[in-house]
Amino acid sequence: MSTAGVSGVFAREYDAIGRAVEVGFAGGKLIAVSFPTDVPADADADHPLLDRIGDHLAGGDERFDDVDIGLTVPTDERRVLETLRELPAGESWSVSRLTRLAGLDDNDAADLESVTRALRGNPLPIVLPDHRVEGGPYATPGEVRSTLRRVEGM
Repeated sequence: MSTAGVSGVFAREYDAIGRAVEVGFAGGKLIAVSFPTDVPADADADHPLLDRIGDHLAGGDERFDDVDIGLTVPTDERRVLETLRELPAGESWSVSRLTRLAGLDDNDAADLESVTRALRGNPLPIVLPDHRVEGGPYATPGEVRSTLRRVEGM
């Protein structure tokens, strides 16, 4: 998905989750996804990523691995979040498996803390699907996470 040069805040309300999804872009890269209760007054509702999120919430098999992202997190957390992109809809991984797939040691307390910090602080839920990790923590709010898991057949 090409978003070259796009900057701004876009948001749309979705009945499926009973709230809005807000996405923020800077220099063509997605830098934030959040779930406000209402659409912010200054947000534009017209963006192809919002169309795709709507399709996904309606039961479509959307993948978001082509969305250019901008992450500003420590290296280990970045590795964890980028590994999440490989987790297909309808599947789940344990925190331990995610840790290993990210090249970290699931028997090392510091590595596990990096993973849980990355999941809890995930700036791009849905695009980086923390809702597919069993045993969290999660950046995706509980009711949104439940809807996403149901839509994905989990």
